[in-house]
Amino acid sequence: MSQVTPHVKAVRSLYRKSLKLALDWAVQRNLWRGQAVYIRSLFDANRNINDPRQRRILFVETEKLLEKWKHPDPYRPPSAPGGSKYERNLPPPDLPPPDREITKEL
Repeated sequence: MSQVTPHVKAVRSLYRKSLKLALDWAVQRNLWRGQAVYIRSLFDANRNINDPRQRRILFVETEKLLEKWKHPDPYRPPSAPGGSKYERNLPPPDLPPPDREITKEL
């Protein structure tokens, strides 16, 4: 079984954050796809950098760009937590039947 290096995990994390951020700005998939291809080309252009200092500089610059372009109102699917339809129309709670003595008094 192959082990994933911390560098690969960090790059994957930045790549995923970049794609999700692009999806916040362009919700329609056909518009987002062009941006995703462009983001991939940027990551592929820096794929063969082996110097740890240059890698760290790229990480810091990418994180700054992600923070700069962070959307003020990120897209959330309506039924996801934080979405406009989250927990709407919940099923009624499964409660035990009421006591008969209480219902007779009413």
